[in-house]
Amino acid sequence: MTQPAQIHEDILKPGAVRVRRGKQRLVELTHSSTRATMLMVGAALLAFVIENTPALPYFSELWHSVHLAFGVGGLDVTISLEHFINDFLMALFFLMVGLEIKHEIRAGELTEPRKAVLPIVAAAGGALMPALVYLAINAWGPYAGGWGVPMANDIAFCLGLLALLGRRVPAGLRAYLSTLTIADDMIAIGVIALFYTQDLSLPWLLAACVPLALLVALNRCHVYDLTPYLVVGFALWVCVLFSGVHATLAGVLLALTIPARSEIELDRVGRWFASHGGSIESRYDPGEPDVAQKEYLREVYSIRRVSSASIPPTIRLEKALHTFVYFVVLPLFAFSNAGVVLTGMSFGQIVTSPVAIGVFLGLLVGKPAGIFLATWITVRTGVSKLPTGVEWGHIVGVSVLGGVGFTMAIFVTNLSFADLQIAAVAKTAILAASIVAGLIGFMILRREALNADVPSAEPAAPETESQTSA
Repeated sequence: MTQPAQIHEDILKPGAVRVRRGKQRLVELTHSSTRATMLMVGAALLAFVIENTPALPYFSELWHSVHLAFGVGGLDVTISLEHFINDFLMALFFLMVGLEIKHEIRAGELTEPRKAVLPIVAAAGGALMPALVYLAINAWGPYAGGWGVPMANDIAFCLGLLALLGRRVPAGLRAYLSTLTIADDMIAIGVIALFYTQDLSLPWLLAACVPLALLVALNRCHVYDLTPYLVVGFALWVCVLFSGVHATLAGVLLALTIPARSEIELDRVGRWFASHGGSIESRYDPGEPDVAQKEYLREVYSIRRVSSASIPPTIRLEKALHTFVYFVVLPLFAFSNAGVVLTGMSFGQIVTSPVAIGVFLGLLVGKPAGIFLATWITVRTGVSKLPTGVEWGHIVGVSVLGGVGFTMAIFVTNLSFADLQIAAVAKTAILAASIVAGLIGFMILRREALNADVPSAEPAAPETESQTSA
């Protein structure tokens, strides 16, 4: 997660410096993948503890009995707090995912097919293999529909664990993992849309086409203000909610229609700032209070508007959503969904459940095997090559790290199993596999980083003339 630019303290008034430093520390706190990961883990563990204590009835009542109501025209909608988190707040998470996908397509690794093919193929292998592992165990059982649970990994957790190693891992490995997780999310979104919809309503699907078409029209008409997109996007969310397709997919559709280009010709901005920056000083009157500096403030507002218009809407929206999604939405989702009720089930019942075995092995064995094998085949056949500085040990570590399937796996679990006890078993397997995969993957990558820091015991022999000529 990139850090926002800081305001230089030499232009601040003395009394504002301390407040600005406190605000900057808060910004740094909320722009850390590691801290976001720790907060989600803490929320999940807290839910696990609460759901296995006498407080369980009150905890369950909080999510199911508290309802929120809103109206759209003549339509009144009432949803429980749990569904508000899973259907609306998680749509904001999917909106963030969609923005990241669009960024990768426009300016990231996905812009260059030769670079993108390796992580995309790895993501495909990492999605297919765990599904096959799950089906090998549950194909003839009543819960075969849970094959999608171990398919997706968790982008926040994976990048958060990788961030713990800092600069000791190659930059190419970060790009590889980031692109892999984005491609993995794209596959998961497609799976949810195609296989985990229920009671499709054709009228509502057709109605959803209206706001979607309007969003596309806004983009084509070069509308750069975010407000129209968000208003129409909310109407799209309502239509998708009643269509039977999971409402969170509206967030992805909204993200893909928001412009990723600047409203201003960026090559002209520097000259514009230079001309206005020179004139702004002459408009300042030292004898007037700040609120009376009308001419000066008019120029400042003009510069502010140009600065804001220079930033593409996708970046502005991603920055606005970032802290709320990673430090409010995802912890709330973990707190309301990650807890599993183990009362009434023995340890033997859990570990011998085909669902638990399928999910656990799918994440811990199928996911790493799929990612590594797909990467190995792609490189060995010459279709692509490993990123600069990346060794096969790094690929092994990242492949195992791919078994961390926390957020998306729990999300698909809620869609897969109507039986709450089976869902609890699947979530237990997800948590167990994610913890083990995270620890093993991190230790492998840490070992690779330490080995790279250790200098060779013997200096390399100088090249001979024959070697040089060869």
